[in-house]
Amino acid sequence: MRLTAAVSGFVIFLLSASVIQGQNVWGVAYTLTQICALKGSTVNIACSYSHPFKINDGDTRVERAFWFTKTQDEEPVDLRTDPEYAGRVQYSYHNNDCTLRISDLRESDSTVYKFRFITNQPDWRYIGEPGVTLSVTGFQVQISRLQSCNVAKCTRADLKCHSSCRLKYSTSYNWYENGVKINRERESFNQYFYPEDSYSCAARGYEAFPSPSVCVSGQSCNKVTYADRRICAFKGSSVNISCTYNGYEYITSRFWFNPERSQRSRYQTQPEDLRKDSRYAGRVQVFETEGRRSTLRITDLRENDSAEYHFKFNAGSFEWRSSLPATTLTVTDPDLQVQVIWSTTGPKLICHSSCLLSGRSSFAWYQNATKRIQDETSASYGGYVDPVDSYSCSYQSYRSTPVYAPRVPVVLMSHSGDIMKNSSVTLTCSSDANPAANYTWYKENQSVLSKEHQLVLRSIQSSDSGQYYCRAENQLGRTSEYVFIDVKYAPKLPCVSVSPSAEIVEGSSVTLACSSDANPAANYTWYKENQIKLQGPEGVYNFTSISSHDSGNYHCQSENQYRRINSTSLVLDVQYAPKLPSVSVSPSAELVEGSSVTLTCSSDANPAANYTWYKEDEDSPKASGPIFNITDFRAEHSGSYSCEAQNMRGRSNSTLYLTVVAVFPFDLPAAWKSAVAGTITAVLLAIMLLAVFLWIRRKKSFTQQSNGGERPANRAQLNMDLVYDVASAPAPRQPEEHLHYSSIRFTQNQEEALYSNIGPAQPHRQTEEEDEEEEVEYTDIKTDYASSCPRTRRQEDEWDSSALYSTVHK
Repeated sequence: MRLTAAVSGFVIFLLSASVIQGQNVWGVAYTLTQICALKGSTVNIACSYSHPFKINDGDTRVERAFWFTKTQDEEPVDLRTDPEYAGRVQYSYHNNDCTLRISDLRESDSTVYKFRFITNQPDWRYIGEPGVTLSVTGFQVQISRLQSCNVAKCTRADLKCHSSCRLKYSTSYNWYENGVKINRERESFNQYFYPEDSYSCAARGYEAFPSPSVCVSGQSCNKVTYADRRICAFKGSSVNISCTYNGYEYITSRFWFNPERSQRSRYQTQPEDLRKDSRYAGRVQVFETEGRRSTLRITDLRENDSAEYHFKFNAGSFEWRSSLPATTLTVTDPDLQVQVIWSTTGPKLICHSSCLLSGRSSFAWYQNATKRIQDETSASYGGYVDPVDSYSCSYQSYRSTPVYAPRVPVVLMSHSGDIMKNSSVTLTCSSDANPAANYTWYKENQSVLSKEHQLVLRSIQSSDSGQYYCRAENQLGRTSEYVFIDVKYAPKLPCVSVSPSAEIVEGSSVTLACSSDANPAANYTWYKENQIKLQGPEGVYNFTSISSHDSGNYHCQSENQYRRINSTSLVLDVQYAPKLPSVSVSPSAELVEGSSVTLTCSSDANPAANYTWYKEDEDSPKASGPIFNITDFRAEHSGSYSCEAQNMRGRSNSTLYLTVVAVFPFDLPAAWKSAVAGTITAVLLAIMLLAVFLWIRRKKSFTQQSNGGERPANRAQLNMDLVYDVASAPAPRQPEEHLHYSSIRFTQNQEEALYSNIGPAQPHRQTEEEDEEEEVEYTDIKTDYASSCPRTRRQEDEWDSSALYSTVHK
């Protein structure tokens, strides 16, 4: 039969000492603030609690909650750690509801009960005030004597069934006379009472907890009082069931019986002594002690021994056959276990079972299975709990399984090979622990990822690589283990850079860098156009002294075992000063007075050069740009012209000499023309003979020097012996088999320039007629030594004293 608590007063819903923070409330609301319950029954004390959703930008959750009645060092003591409540207390708190359940209530349980919860936020905890006041009481028969009988030994009195717990006004009652129910349903009644009779009562719905039997007239009435209303024991163990009894007359017989095993006849049920019941043969003993106390001992308990056991006695003609509740025995499988209770001073251990004889049983505690802990006989272990040890308790020769902190977790990964990007990975954590461990997953120093034993990473990315920790924790301690996840992926598009990032100047140091996110790390190859320049894991290509030839398109290729990919192109534009300019004249034949002349200048430079033309002995430039045109060439235009190429990196120049050749007017008489032609021919022959003479003399001079002869007499002699023929600009080399015939005019002093007319010699195999048929090509050449270094205007205008000027005829 289910029992409920009697309630005193009305229902009060109280929100205690709330602290408002925005829309969030700190508080505990008790459904009832006063509860009255009957001794031996079970009571449920209910409440609800609330707290802010966030504190200091962090999510708030309740990590621990408990009920208490006492404090120690101003700290509440968990009710489950109190030995007086061992095995009788259960908690339930979830979804902001909280419940305390206390069974087998005793009058000592009457006190104030409060609920406390502790959040995950440091120093944020709450106690619900004012709590719930519990009053535990039972039924009592109150006697109001009116008068004594005149004839017999009797008393007229009023009997009232009383309880300090207020019950509903419509409650009806059960009354018992000598343990047998009588026809009385009101709270009180009046009649004559005799010395041998005892009376007991209980409210309807509370029949399992009737009042003690009382004698109305005298003190020696017939009655039986049981020590326990309910007893629970383990299979295979032993149990003692006791009662005290009294008979108005001399007791002739007494025994214990099980109503379910009584012999039933047509008219009555005859109880059977358990000592004679074959099912209990050899397992039942009855002990009689002083004070008329009888104890039934049943050994080797079996599950079918669960029953209600009664005591019966005969006194003269009276037979006690009580219909009042006796002692109910429940036999179950052993379920002894150690409960671990958190407290501010460390974990507390409670030896718990659904079947404990609270307050009257002895316990034993063991450390690491074999070592018994001395002086620990309570259901609550009061010593220090070391997380490296295991603990167990025993009760009635039954040993609990040990409790211990989590061992080092084992972490398993669902992948056995490489973990590729966008795949799914499951991490499983397990740890040997009792109580069972709770698991928390972290990544390095990040926040909590999961509170399950498995962590599932779906569509894993490179950012998910790293060290993951699994923490296993119970009330006795915690431990952690880690696993490293290395996500593999192909190289991403390489990033290329050049240093310095400013303009690149020839001769400077330049570094090309290539990087690509890849796992495993990529190898790099640098290409110029399609030509490999560098291979290796670093991706850095250095130019210690870059040149113009290094200009071009570069790209980098990154590669690992999964893929290769090319970067975008990187253009190197190496800047340099202009090279020695190349100058030319057009037309390339002899320059005739009045003709149009074009001078062209070009130089290799980056950035492109700007060109300026100068004429000797003139400070102002003649023209700018690579082409200089003289439309009407005159004698005054003859002279040395220099072209200067210049950019931001430097300058360079080259020089050429222009001379005008007079031509015969078209209207001269033919005789004059013949005379002039003959004169010119004679002059040319003279020059040629003179050249041969000089060559022979020069040869003799070299022969004398080689034979130890004297040096030339003077510097003029040396000048006559040497011929300088240096082109002012690059020109194709003449075939080696060609000879040059020169007409040379000797200077009067060392400072004067030397001129020559040079023409290509005809091969010896040609005939004289072929010589006459050959055309003669004339060109003006001035040779000078050009420099790429910058010079002053004055230096540019000065003539080298050893320069050679020539007119070449072909």
